[in-house]
Amino acid sequence: MIKYAISLWLMLICCAFGYAQNTLKINIFTAEEKEPLFGATIYIESLDKGVTTDFDGIALLEDVPEGQYNLQISYLGFETLEANIVVPTGDDWVFYLKESANALDEVVVRSSRSTRTIQRIPTRIEYIGVEELGEKAIMNPTNISMVLRESTGIQMQQTSLSSANTNIRIQGLDGRYTQLLRDGFPLYGGFSSGLSILQIPPLDLRQFEIIKGSSSTLYGGGAIAGLVNMVSKTPNEEPELDIMLTQTQALGSTGNVFYSERNEKWGWTLYGSGHLQKAFDPEDDGFSNLPRTSSLSFNPKLFYYPSEKTTVWFGVNGTYDDRKGGDITKIEEGENGIHQYTEENLSKRISTQAVFETHLDSTQSISVKNSIAFFDRSLEIPDLSFKGTQWNTFSEASYQKQGLTSDWVLGANLYTTSFDEMENPVERNQRDITYGLFANSIYDLSDRWILETGVRTDYAEDWGFFPLPRVSLLYKSDTSFSSRIGGGLGYKIPDIFTEEAEFINFRDVLPIDRGTMKAERSYGLNLDFNYQTRLSDELGFSVNQLFYLTAIRNGLLLNSLDNGQFQFENATGEILSKGSETNIKFTFRDFRWFLNYALINARLNYLPGNPQKPLTAKHNAGSILMYESEKWRIGYETYYTGKQLLSNGTETTDFVTMGLLLMRNFKWGSTFINFENFTDRRQSRFSPLVLPPHENPTFPEIYAPTDGFIFSVGLIFKPFGNEDND
Repeated sequence: MIKYAISLWLMLICCAFGYAQNTLKINIFTAEEKEPLFGATIYIESLDKGVTTDFDGIALLEDVPEGQYNLQISYLGFETLEANIVVPTGDDWVFYLKESANALDEVVVRSSRSTRTIQRIPTRIEYIGVEELGEKAIMNPTNISMVLRESTGIQMQQTSLSSANTNIRIQGLDGRYTQLLRDGFPLYGGFSSGLSILQIPPLDLRQFEIIKGSSSTLYGGGAIAGLVNMVSKTPNEEPELDIMLTQTQALGSTGNVFYSERNEKWGWTLYGSGHLQKAFDPEDDGFSNLPRTSSLSFNPKLFYYPSEKTTVWFGVNGTYDDRKGGDITKIEEGENGIHQYTEENLSKRISTQAVFETHLDSTQSISVKNSIAFFDRSLEIPDLSFKGTQWNTFSEASYQKQGLTSDWVLGANLYTTSFDEMENPVERNQRDITYGLFANSIYDLSDRWILETGVRTDYAEDWGFFPLPRVSLLYKSDTSFSSRIGGGLGYKIPDIFTEEAEFINFRDVLPIDRGTMKAERSYGLNLDFNYQTRLSDELGFSVNQLFYLTAIRNGLLLNSLDNGQFQFENATGEILSKGSETNIKFTFRDFRWFLNYALINARLNYLPGNPQKPLTAKHNAGSILMYESEKWRIGYETYYTGKQLLSNGTETTDFVTMGLLLMRNFKWGSTFINFENFTDRRQSRFSPLVLPPHENPTFPEIYAPTDGFIFSVGLIFKPFGNEDND
């Protein structure tokens, strides 16, 4: 009897155990190609249980009790699928996902250090995709200034008429407060910063990601105003070849070539760019508004795929750039009488990037990267020579875990910079080493609320520790409304390469006194609201409203001394930038209409009366109307720049610029015509660009375009086919 009781008890336990141990085998494939999908998420809400597919598109969902369940299957770039299933079943489950028609919702941004889509990240990120980048490359194929200048709240500040040196300003703050990245690598700081924007062609870039406000927690010092991450194109199995040739009426010629291809184990991209510009003087005052320029860039990359889980790539970037501006006669014929003034910038740059990325499983990955960069620049004017070399290194290791409701990133990095000046008795060499530890997490509090928190601790030799917390919160309604609020701390180590020092060609600028100077520190807040809807079957509407505040303590100032030299000091009060940005978008069939407005109230609170920051327009607005079809792309742009203050308190005039782009697509490529600033608004129409004497001129501050109307024509050859015309 006891044996029968024990046997019955064991049978009941086995049945109960079997009841709790149902394992579902689920296969996920693409609907069209029937290819397995790696990383697809499978979730049962009633059980709060989920899993992701492996490289064969297979997932095992364990410990599923008997019953009926709603299965949710999602994958980036594909429509979410819901299916009702009954457990147990003796068969494997097979599902096919269709590609999503809503591309923007599926955009993955890299600057957040997360694999989430842009709609599910609490940090506010502005995204510029490959189509818009293509339009801006047509408008300006030599560098990325056009891409940045036409983003709301961003100003491209030219610091030199003769060399066209340009810095980026986000929300009124100087260029040194913006961190430039390429594929997550810091770019072009220190001595090279004034030329950096001019030496990055756009043709091999896939997307831009812009974060406004303090982002030092993500990438370290220098991201007080924000960061710009440029993501490069990667090779696909189908080869790609783009050849772009452009000619302007302003005597500029540009050629760009991009090629990429991939097989099972190897891939490569090859990019080269060349630009020739003759000295251009549109107002016939004898001085160039565009310098004579010879520029070459190359950027080859080699990719290795030892397995489906691992990618290794190595890249080299090289640039040669020679710019000579000033007196047209001296540039073309040599020094003669009063024709004596020129400014020449000769720069050479080479850098390497190496990346190792591998997936430990479907949710965990590690990444190791390293970059080494060398920059050599000489600045020559008749009575001054400023030459130097700069080395930069960056190394980082990070671990990432992606879950159903939370993402984590942990990492450490090391950043070094070394500047050596030549032929100058003043010791302005600089060495900086910064060690950083960081952690960032994104957690789904519920279906509607997502929280992002992060903390970084940097230690900079000679400057100390910098704890940098940040927090952001995203609310998503069931409708088309969402809102983000966030804030964080930032810092910037002082160096001599500021816009004020560059404006005077670093003449008589004393070195940084590390015994008395303090690092700049900041805090920032952002609040934005987003709404999008369909006003009719064919008419779409969206609006984004941003409010922001950034305050900088210990701001770096360049003050003149009684002996004619210039010395860096810390401001005794805050630099405070606050304002708002409004972006509105209408879509109707093949038409898109963008409207934007930026209020930039940047105040120098360390000066009596808290004046507006010089060369910062308080009011800016823009309108872009685009028509896009398979064969045509037509764009009409209008931009308004409000009144500004010069450093001496003089108020400038406001002005409006307009542009028109016409592009025709064919199977073999495209042709285009661009009329940039066709109303010819330039500063010389409002005030002189050059002040006498001719042999030793003075150059006022630049607050408006200097080159005026630029007309360009060009061809884009695509020997492997034009996707826009398929």
